[in-house]
Amino acid sequence: MITGLISGCRKDVVIYHTEADVIKTDELKINQIQTIGSHNSYRLHTRPEIFNTCVNLYNQGVIPPGYNPNEWDYTHATLEKQFDNFKIRSIELDIYHDPHGGQFYYQKGNSLAGLNDTSKIPELLSPGFKILHIPDVDYMTNYYTFKDALIHIENWSDAHPNHFPVFIMIELKTETLKDALPASVFTASLPFTKNALDSIDLEIKQIFGDGLTKVITPDNLRGNFATINEAVKAGKWPTIGESRGKVCFILMTSSQQEQDYLSGHDNLNGRAAFIFSSAGKPEAAFLKYDDAVVNLDTIKKYVSEGYFIRTRADAGTWEARSGDYNPMNKAFESGAQLVSTDYYKPDYRCDTSSTWTCYSVQFPGGNTAVVNPVCGPKNAENKNLNE
Repeated sequence: MITGLISGCRKDVVIYHTEADVIKTDELKINQIQTIGSHNSYRLHTRPEIFNTCVNLYNQGVIPPGYNPNEWDYTHATLEKQFDNFKIRSIELDIYHDPHGGQFYYQKGNSLAGLNDTSKIPELLSPGFKILHIPDVDYMTNYYTFKDALIHIENWSDAHPNHFPVFIMIELKTETLKDALPASVFTASLPFTKNALDSIDLEIKQIFGDGLTKVITPDNLRGNFATINEAVKAGKWPTIGESRGKVCFILMTSSQQEQDYLSGHDNLNGRAAFIFSSAGKPEAAFLKYDDAVVNLDTIKKYVSEGYFIRTRADAGTWEARSGDYNPMNKAFESGAQLVSTDYYKPDYRCDTSSTWTCYSVQFPGGNTAVVNPVCGPKNAENKNLNE
């Protein structure tokens, strides 16, 4: 008797196998597994003096809602340690536009705590995208520049040529406290112009090469289809075997940024990165639904249609404080391929403070990935993947 392996999660696209066949890991499509990622992966804990001052100002109503410093109370290991020790396979980098250099050299929130606002960090004087969470107040990072983070990723990838693909989400940030407090001395951001968006591709190519041979690109997925979305609906994601040792970039954009990134590049033709889009749009391959509890059925639906979904297991430190695993469980149940967390390891205070639990997000056995619970094949050789 002949049965079908669902290819790319579409039930009308099959590769035929006998019942006795076992689907090997390298035959799985990359959207048929589920991985754990880190949120704001570059980030280090806010300087204690700044953090405590911001908490006091927030409690007094000086710092407005939307900038609650209690939600910044987490920290991350280096990317190499995340990849090696915690099997992280998707990361998130926040970048700010700084074409001339020096835009964020002065950390003006320091004055709130009586500190010098001159960073004395030479990398911040160089032109190019900078990595930080919120200028002036929440700027501690393992990597000051986008290029530096990419170099670390590329070096790690070269040293681990058999690794599962790493998904690199890039949030294009313009948010600063200057927006909320326009009369303040805080630093304003610069918009992401069309030239700035072109420069993102340029910086990626400067590290990964003009040919992007180690990058899963929109052109790779589209192939001979008219649109990326048609390729997604036809289940044309590459296999694990085809994707080992590679990375994939996805931009988190505003509507205007999305429009500008597509300008002159219909269907992301020639672009280095995908974008988080809306289902059904010509360029749609990746979708983002951060709340898996509210959006459980929606995520399952789109995963089953072939889309790649990012969701979150926790947000704002609240699950680590309460020990609430329901969002994590729903995220896993949803089939979202990229499940982001701030807690791939427990908070370092969980054994000594009643404020924190030892909440952490991991697959059973500490595996790198699992076969996708919504669209993965039933006859996969291994349900738990550790590569």
